[in-house]
Amino acid sequence: MMSSSWTASKADTLPCDAPGLSGRPNSRVIFMHTAYRRPRPTRPILFLAPAIAVLAVFFLGPILVNTVIAFTDMGATLQIDGFSLGNFQRIVQRDMRLPGILLTTLVYVASTLLLFNVTLGASLAVATSAVPERLGNLFRGLWLLPRMSPAVLYGILWIWIVDPTGAGLLNQVTGALGLPQMNLRNDHPLMLIVVINGVVGASFAMIILTSAIRSIPAHLADAARVDGASEWSVLRHVTLPALWAPVRFITMYQVLSLLTTYEYILIITGGGPVYDSTPYALYIYRRAFENGAYGYGAALALGLMVIGVVITLLQWRLTNMRDTFAAPKIEVL
Repeated sequence: MMSSSWTASKADTLPCDAPGLSGRPNSRVIFMHTAYRRPRPTRPILFLAPAIAVLAVFFLGPILVNTVIAFTDMGATLQIDGFSLGNFQRIVQRDMRLPGILLTTLVYVASTLLLFNVTLGASLAVATSAVPERLGNLFRGLWLLPRMSPAVLYGILWIWIVDPTGAGLLNQVTGALGLPQMNLRNDHPLMLIVVINGVVGASFAMIILTSAIRSIPAHLADAARVDGASEWSVLRHVTLPALWAPVRFITMYQVLSLLTTYEYILIITGGGPVYDSTPYALYIYRRAFENGAYGYGAALALGLMVIGVVITLLQWRLTNMRDTFAAPKIEVL
């Protein structure tokens, strides 16, 4: 019998229909000829090109344009007379309204994040995971409706709820209870925008944390109950520790989301009365598109990008996000 080394060395010289040692077509040679064929080099850039193009046009491009405009005096006429640092000097020295805007933004982001986006979202995830599955799915679907609905529809619904006249839902309830009418848009605008954005934001954490709870192996809770642990102990020592990594991601994501979104506030309160419910992102919009100060608005937007990067880096460092994205230390087969 001929050695396998001869077959490997002669695989490229024998024709595909050459007979083998037994007189049959040499299928083994055909197989080895295919196996030793040199693969073509891959070009990952071809697969990444569409994503890179979208990223360049809709992300990097606007950043560059905004950076250029931030150093100009562009106004409502869209004319540019020169480049200077005047907009940034105005931010630091002459804008007396900006400190109040930053304080409003801090209270708005911190309150919405802690009370609703994390606490309420985690509570909803735990509660809907403890009830029968169909009932939990129904409740989560209903709670997701505001997020899936257009922002204008959600805003109009809240405008009707907090209408200061007797036609508003809230005042109908207070009137039936013999309480005076309320005007939350004028008397408590900051509290109102926290609640409005919190109801929507809690649904994000609810879905993420529900998935995290379902991924916890059931035998951990069963073993704890066998050892005599109560349901509260199971929640405290088994469920909540497993939610720490998703909560870190939710916190980072929702902070950036709250810093940059303002559509609900614009629709429901308009940022008023005056600037009482105007966070930083809406302040940029009002300066640029209501006052026509496009150059100053671009400088404020550049400041918001810097704030977002700094906060993200701080959260990454303080919450040790590196462990969240690290490769697993063990491999489960």
